[in-house]
Amino acid sequence: MRHSALRSALLLGTALAASPALADSADSADAAAQPERTYLPAEIVVSGKREGYGNEDGSTATKTPTPLIDVPQGVSFITEDQLEDQSIRQLNEALRYVPGVSMESGEGHRDEVFIRGQESTADFYIDGLRDDAQYYRSLYNIERVEVLKGANALIFGRGAGGGAVNRVSKTAMLGRSGIGGQASVDNFGAFAILADANQPLGDNVALRLNATYEEFDNDRDFYEGRFIGVSPTLTAALGPQTRLYATYTYDDDARVTDRGVPSLGGRPLMGYDETFFGDPDFNRASAETHIGRVRLTHEFAPGLSANATVQYADYDKIYANIVPSGTNGTTVSFGGYEDATDRENLIGQANLVWETAGEGFESTLLLGVEAGSQDTVNARRTVSFASGNTAPLADVIALPAFSLNPVSRSRDSQLETLSAYVQEQFEIGGVVELVAGLRYDRFDLDTRDLISGVPGNRVDEKVSPRAGLIVKPSERVSVYASYAESFLPQAGDQFVILSPGDARFDPEKFTNYELGVKVAPMNDLLVTAAIFRLDRTKTQAPDPSGSGLTVLAGESRVEGFELSAVGEIASFWQANIGYTYLDGELRNDSDFGTAGARLQQLPKHQIAAWNRFDLTEKFGVGLGVIHQSEQFASFSNTVVLPSYWRVDAAAYLTLTDRIGVQLNIENLFDEDYYPSAHGNNNIQPGDPFTTRIGVRFEM
Repeated sequence: MRHSALRSALLLGTALAASPALADSADSADAAAQPERTYLPAEIVVSGKREGYGNEDGSTATKTPTPLIDVPQGVSFITEDQLEDQSIRQLNEALRYVPGVSMESGEGHRDEVFIRGQESTADFYIDGLRDDAQYYRSLYNIERVEVLKGANALIFGRGAGGGAVNRVSKTAMLGRSGIGGQASVDNFGAFAILADANQPLGDNVALRLNATYEEFDNDRDFYEGRFIGVSPTLTAALGPQTRLYATYTYDDDARVTDRGVPSLGGRPLMGYDETFFGDPDFNRASAETHIGRVRLTHEFAPGLSANATVQYADYDKIYANIVPSGTNGTTVSFGGYEDATDRENLIGQANLVWETAGEGFESTLLLGVEAGSQDTVNARRTVSFASGNTAPLADVIALPAFSLNPVSRSRDSQLETLSAYVQEQFEIGGVVELVAGLRYDRFDLDTRDLISGVPGNRVDEKVSPRAGLIVKPSERVSVYASYAESFLPQAGDQFVILSPGDARFDPEKFTNYELGVKVAPMNDLLVTAAIFRLDRTKTQAPDPSGSGLTVLAGESRVEGFELSAVGEIASFWQANIGYTYLDGELRNDSDFGTAGARLQQLPKHQIAAWNRFDLTEKFGVGLGVIHQSEQFASFSNTVVLPSYWRVDAAAYLTLTDRIGVQLNIENLFDEDYYPSAHGNNNIQPGDPFTTRIGVRFEM
C-alpha cells in the first residue's frame, strides 16, 4: 500500500538517524569530522604478528585466532559501516553486493541464495551457529556479514557445499556507554527506525540493547509489511580470563507474499512490473523468531583457551500465496497453498584452542565438539478455484473465487546430530603453513508423514576432510592451495521429510579445489584473487544403463575465478570491490535436469563495487555498481533472466558532532531488471529508482 507524502514527511521530521557504531563518550568529542569508516573488520590484516579476526572468538573460517590473510579460502564480508553507508537493513539486500552469490527470490517469504552455483535455504549462521529456518533476516543487531565460499563441512557440518553465510552479532562492551539511533524513509513510504544503546552496569558487566521497527513498501501493487526486532545482550567479566556473553533476539516479521511475474516467450513478462499476481488479502507471510544464546570463554594460560556456547531457537512461520504458474499473453494460470512450519533448534558447541611455538615453528591446534537437536512440524493446505484457475492478464488481476482445502500434507521430523573435529595449523619459519583437519558427523533423521503414516529414517556417519598449504613470501602476501569436502543428506536442506526411496541413498558430496593469493599492500587494504573448482556428486539420477532404477550417478561442476579489493584505498576512499566469473553445468542426466544444462541462476559474470569518498571533513558521497550477466531461471534452461547493470549512489553530510544526514539512491538510472526467480514463472522485478533519506545521532 502507498503511504501518503504527508505521512512520509512527518516520519522524516521525527526520525532519529542512520547512526555510526557506538563510541566511547570521550571519542565523541571529536566533532566536525566525518565519522571514521572501515570496510575491513578490525585486525584482519597483520603487520608483524598474528592478531584476531575481528572478535576475540577468533576467525569464523577456522574457529581459531587466524587473520584473514592466512585463511586458505575465499571470504567476502560487509561491515557495519558499509551497511550503514548503503542504508541496508536486511540480509538479502546486503548479499546482492557479494560477487559469487546470486539471490533466489525465496518465494517472497525467505532468504535463499546460490553460492558458487549451489542453492541453499539453510546455510545461514549467527556467530558460527546454525540458523536454518526459512525466514527473512534483519541486520539491526549485526556487526558484519561474512560469506565463506567453498565446501565448509569442517567448520559448519552438513551442507555449506557452495559456502556459508555467517552474521556476527553486536555484543555489549565493558566500560563504554553510549546511545545511537537512526531512521530513514523512502519515496514509497517505507521507513525504518533503529536504536542502539550500551550501558555498563559496573566495572565487570555491561548491557546493550538493539531494537528496530520497520515498515515495507515499494512500487509493486499491494505490497506492504512490517518488522519488529528487539535484541538485548549482556557481557560479564567473571574473572581476568573469563567472559560470559548472553544474547536474546526476538524478531517478528509480517509482509505480503509477492511471487513476482510469470514468463512469456522465454523471458520475464514485460510491462507488468507493478502488477501483483496474487490476492493481497490471502498472500501473507509471518515469522516469529526467538533465539537465545549463552557463550563462555576462558583462557587457561597464554595460548590455551576454550569456549562453549549453547543456543536455543524457536521459529513459528506461516505463509500463504496465490502464485502465477504461466501465461500465454492473454490469460494467466494460478495455483495456491498455505504452508505452516514450527521448528525448535538446540545446539551446543565447545572448542579448545592450543597455540604453541618453538624454534622455527608455530602450532595452533583446534579440538571441538558439537551436538544438536531439531524438531520440525510442517503442514500444507492447497487452494481450489471455483471456476477454473485462469484469469485475464491485466494491470490489476481479477482472480476467480478460491477456497482452502483440508490439510493435504502434514509432516513431523526429529533430527539429532553429533560432531567432533580436529584441525592443526602448523607454521614453519614464518613462510610455510599447513592447515589440515577432519570432522566426524553423525546425522540421525527420523520423519513421519502424519497423513499416510509412512515413516522415514536414516543414520549417516561421515568424515569430512580439509587441507590447505599457505606460502608467505612476505608478511603481506600469502599464496594458498586448498581442498575441502562437505555433504548433504538426501532429505535436502530443511529435513522435514525423508521418503522411503530417499532413505536408501548416501548423502550428496561437495568437493572444492582452490588456488589463491592474498595481498595487503597497505595496513587497511586487502586484495585477493582465486581460481576454484567445485564438484557436486552422488546426486540422484536415472540409471545410465537404462534399468529404470534411480542411482547416485548425477554430477555437476562449477569452475570460476574471483577477484576482490576491500578497505582503505586512499585516506578519503573506502571501497569493497569484487568480480566473479562462474561456469557451471550438469555433467550428466540427473533429477535436476539433462546433461550439459547450465546451472540455474548462475550468471557467468558478476561485478559488485561500493565506494565511499569523503570529499571534506563534513561531506562525502557514495557510488555503487552491481552487474550480473544473463542467467537461466531454472535447470530447464528455457527462461532467461536478462543481464543488467544497477547503479546506486549516496551523499553524507555531518551537521554537528552528534547529528548527520544521508541520502541513498537505489537504481539511479531506473533500470528495468530481474535479479532473481523461483523457477520459470515466479520472477522478481528489481526496484525502480528509489530514494531514501535518513538522519543519525549518537551521544
